[in-house]
Amino acid sequence: MIRRLTEAHGPVMFHQSGGCCDGSSPMCYPDGEFRTGDSDILLGELAVGLDRDVPVWMSKTQFEYWQHTHLTIDVVKGRGAGFSLEAPEGVRFLIRSRLFTDEESATVNG
Repeated sequence: MIRRLTEAHGPVMFHQSGGCCDGSSPMCYPDGEFRTGDSDILLGELAVGLDRDVPVWMSKTQFEYWQHTHLTIDVVKGRGAGFSLEAPEGVRFLIRSRLFTDEESATVNG
């Protein structure tokens, strides 16, 4: 899905705001369309076999809740958020999470 969206819209990015409803879903935008700032943190980049990796941002307040979890961006059938690029595709992105194991936590925090 990310490759398809990139072919249609150019480079993309994700932002996880942590709001209610669709705001708690990862939103996919053309890269740079969603302005990040001091209230956001770059979690990392998805290596999806494109010319460039896909940045994944999260609000710092949401990161405080999720900093001890392993996050996976998944895509499932269903209606996407109105502002996210996948909405017309009949799918939506969602976050799957689990707590870090003790070993993972030691690696991340150590």
